[in-house]
Amino acid sequence: MSKSEFEIKSWDEKPYFEGKDGSKLTRASIAKSYVGDINGGGALDYLMAYNPDGTAHFVGIERIEGKIGTKSGSFVLSHEGIFREGVASSSFKVIKGSATDGLKGLSGEGSFSTGHAKTIPIDFKYSFENP
Repeated sequence: MSKSEFEIKSWDEKPYFEGKDGSKLTRASIAKSYVGDINGGGALDYLMAYNPDGTAHFVGIERIEGKIGTKSGSFVLSHEGIFREGVASSSFKVIKGSATDGLKGLSGEGSFSTGHAKTIPIDFKYSFENP
């Protein structure tokens, strides 16, 4: 299990549909930095569907470049989550075959749950297969 956390460096969210009932669809482009067992930067895009009550469902793709332990490279995560009562909860998994360089063979999955916070801890269980 990885001991890591991330910080959101920028968040640019724009609607591409807004309903009269308060529902909307948005796209958010996010820059993140990671420290801990994962050390590096992430670029994430979320597609978000907001309900009239303010809850939301989101999916995303994130590319992380940096290190896991002493191994360097990049990999891609697939995210799925919900936002309800001020808390975002997401699960994610490594997209098979997306890891490069020293991270080749990486597989794993994880999650986080947070309200508004400067740093967000993640649970990430990973392993390396022989390429």
